[in-house]
Amino acid sequence: MSSSARPRFRFGIIADPQYAAIPPHAAMDRYYANSLAKVAEAIEVFNREELSFVMTLGDVIDRSFSSFDDILPVYEKLRHETLFLLGNHDFSVSSGHLSEIAARLGMPSPYYSFSRHGWRFIVLDGNEVSTFAPPEGHPHRALAAEMLAALQAKGAANAHRWNAALSDEQFAWLGDEIANAAVTGEKVIVLNHYPVHPPGAHGMWDSERIVAMLAAHDHVVAYFNGHDHVGNYGKAGACHFVNFKGVVDTEKENAFAIVEVYADRLEIRGFGREESRTLAY
Repeated sequence: MSSSARPRFRFGIIADPQYAAIPPHAAMDRYYANSLAKVAEAIEVFNREELSFVMTLGDVIDRSFSSFDDILPVYEKLRHETLFLLGNHDFSVSSGHLSEIAARLGMPSPYYSFSRHGWRFIVLDGNEVSTFAPPEGHPHRALAAEMLAALQAKGAANAHRWNAALSDEQFAWLGDEIANAAVTGEKVIVLNHYPVHPPGAHGMWDSERIVAMLAAHDHVVAYFNGHDHVGNYGKAGACHFVNFKGVVDTEKENAFAIVEVYADRLEIRGFGREESRTLAY
C-alpha cells in the first residue's frame, strides 16, 4: 500500500454516555444505567485497534458526583490514552463539587490543546458562561442569565438553560491556538460538547462568532461535538461540523466511532447507530 492509502493515525470518539444509576426515561429513549455496558463494549472495540487516543465529548454522567465512581473505572480498561471534555450534565452535581469536575476527569484544565502527528486538537469548555457550571456568585452566571434572556426575547431556537457560551477570554484563546497552528503547519480539529453548526435548538449561544472564526481558516478541518443526541452534519467554509450520536439513547444499540486521518480526508467509521462519513479536505 502507498503511504497515502494508509491512515496517518486513528482515534476513538464517544459522545454522551450520560450514566446514572437511575431508571430509564422511556419517553426520551434514554437508558442511563445501560451506558456502563455500552462504554465497555466500545472500549473492547477500541482495544483491538491502534489508536492515538479516545476522546469522550462530554456528559460522562447524567447527574450526581458519585456517578463518576461507577463509570470512570470502566475507562480504566482502555489501553489507549483516555481524554475528556466537559458537558452540561457533568455539572449536574451538588454545588460543592462544581469546581472539581475537570480534575475528577483527569483533565489538565477545563479547556486545553494537544498535538498529534502534525494535527492540533483544540478542546473547548462550552459550559464556561452558563447558568449551571460557574460557582454561585461568579460573574459568568450573571452574564449567562443576560445572554439567555436576550436570546429568549428574540425567540432564538437555542435559548435554553442547557446551552451555554464561551467567555471572551476562551474565544480569544481559540483564535490564538488556530493562528499558532497555522504557523507550525498543523491542521486543526476542534472538540467541544455543544454543536455550533448547523444552527439548532442545542447550539451554543455564541455559535455565530465561533463558526465565523472556524470557517475563515482553511487549516481548520473539522469540529466534533455531542450534546444533540440525534446527531447532525454541516459544513461552513472548509470546516466539517459533525455532531456524534449519544450513547445513552436506546436500550441496547450503541453509538461510537473511530476516526482515521489520511493525507486528504478524515474517514469516520461509525459503530451501532453512528454514521460512517468521509470528510475530504
